[in-house]
Amino acid sequence: MDALFAFFYFACFAAIAGGAFALMRQNLRQTDWRAVPIAPRPHPEAPEPGDSVMYVDLSRERLESLYNQAG
Repeated sequence: MDALFAFFYFACFAAIAGGAFALMRQNLRQTDWRAVPIAPRPHPEAPEPGDSVMYVDLSRERLESLYNQAG
């Protein structure tokens, strides 16, 4: 009975080890080591060329003038 259990144990161990090796080999085989660089895409929220954009002017001169007006 012990010999049958040992055989069953090692057969399952070999099946799991073989499956793990096969999975690892296929993953490495599918990895493209010579990957083509992906062309940079603009940000999806970036404005189209020619669109007007709202912005806040935070230049030093503008901030100083706002500070002097408040004081």
